[in-house]
Amino acid sequence: MALLGEYSCKATPGRRVVEVYDADAYLGDADAMATARRQVVAGNGYHLYLCSLQPDIDVDVTIRVWDTPPDPPADAEGHVSISIESETGILVVNQLGLGPAGEMPLPRPGVYEGHAWWQNRQAAADYYATTLDHPTDDTFEEHLTQAWNNCPVTERYVLDLAYTRAPEPVDDEDL
Repeated sequence: MALLGEYSCKATPGRRVVEVYDADAYLGDADAMATARRQVVAGNGYHLYLCSLQPDIDVDVTIRVWDTPPDPPADAEGHVSISIESETGILVVNQLGLGPAGEMPLPRPGVYEGHAWWQNRQAAADYYATTLDHPTDDTFEEHLTQAWNNCPVTERYVLDLAYTRAPEPVDDEDL
């Protein structure tokens, strides 16, 4: 199993969601987002939604492309099988309400399958809730910003993917 490419960035989970999608797939999917709220990561083939338990502390998002994806690590909090199609060969990591956090060029356009796994999701949520228990005064907002920038754990989402086939041909009548 060889690693063919890797990209990482920090993203703020606006409305508790970070999305990953093909650079030409702009439209969201409410059903896939609702599924992500139940199972942490879900998608519709062109979008993946990563659902955090907090909306303000940056999370790490890593996309790795392998010839064959490895199994999720034993210390992962959870994992789920995923698939994403990229007609452009570019995946965008987007922060809801804030815009793109970054993008990863894939080795080639196509359908990529594998799994997503995550770590420290609950620990970051617990820390977030603790920071909100500070008395509200003139320094409350400053306290929150400092606390969120110094979170003792890093909430992390990893997409381990492998190319499986060429993208579906685009029907000119659909354009």
